[in-house]
Amino acid sequence: MNISRLLKIITGGIEAFLGIPFLGGAVILASAWGPLQFMFVFHLITLIICIVQKERFTGSVLGMITSIVGYFPGIGMIMHIVTALVLFFDAARGGTKKKNEHVIDVRKGY
Repeated sequence: MNISRLLKIITGGIEAFLGIPFLGGAVILASAWGPLQFMFVFHLITLIICIVQKERFTGSVLGMITSIVGYFPGIGMIMHIVTALVLFFDAARGGTKKKNEHVIDVRKGY
């Protein structure tokens, strides 16, 4: 497992926790919106690593948007849940397909 997939799973787990009704909101409010700022930076780091490793980065961009929109309680909760799902699906799908990956090379015999 490469580092970008691991970071997507970790950020997805944190986003899922922050999306839990009342509990996630209570943590965010009790910490004076600190988790949103932390997650913005964490998603930015994940985004940079995904770009360097040529992996999908949709979940990281959505996570950064969620960190900004998360200041609004109802919308933030929904966005955290959606972002967690997108991050988990991104991690499960793996990297981007290489060009002509499905072509069989007859000269090599496989």
